[in-house]
Amino acid sequence: MPEAPRGWRNRGRLPHADFAGLTQAVTFRLDDALPTEALRQLAERPVPSGDTLVDQRAAVLLRERLQAWLDAGHGSCVLGDPRARQALRDELHRFDGERYRLDGYCVMPNHVHVVVGVGEILLGSIVQAWKGASSRYINLALGRTGRLWGREYQDRFIRDEGHLVAALRYVRENPVKAGLVGEAGLWPGTWLREDLEQWLDGGCALS
Repeated sequence: MPEAPRGWRNRGRLPHADFAGLTQAVTFRLDDALPTEALRQLAERPVPSGDTLVDQRAAVLLRERLQAWLDAGHGSCVLGDPRARQALRDELHRFDGERYRLDGYCVMPNHVHVVVGVGEILLGSIVQAWKGASSRYINLALGRTGRLWGREYQDRFIRDEGHLVAALRYVRENPVKAGLVGEAGLWPGTWLREDLEQWLDGGCALS
């Protein structure tokens, strides 16, 4: 299918930006990662329809609620299997430096956070490629069939240096917050670009 035009778009929530040169914080999940009750509440929740402070706050609360549901570990959590986790990591790195710039990610048992610099290829096409290739390899490795990934994904473009710090720290610390490990960096599904990790730890300047 042809790619949609670049720019601002609305996927049923607040407008999202997709421009060449942006860094994006992306979250996508397994198809069974949200319980039935969560899906019901999301369907009943009014969708923020503008860019007012009220709408922005509603969007933040929605993201926080979604993240809490994901961190609770619902569903099959197949990404907790080292074979599945590695298959996805391979796909995230496959075109790093060619189609996009991979800054960091965390593969949780039932969802994934990625910070990625986008070039000429649309973010939606990048995420679709990650999902399509990884689902084939994961299903083959685990001997499973059927849909693996949820249809949608969440994205926020990185506004400034402070926002980048927050996004990268979230990637590194999410396994601790979810109770999977006791210290950031110990979860085997976490990766940050070396210069960004040094920058976060105060060891170098951001180039």
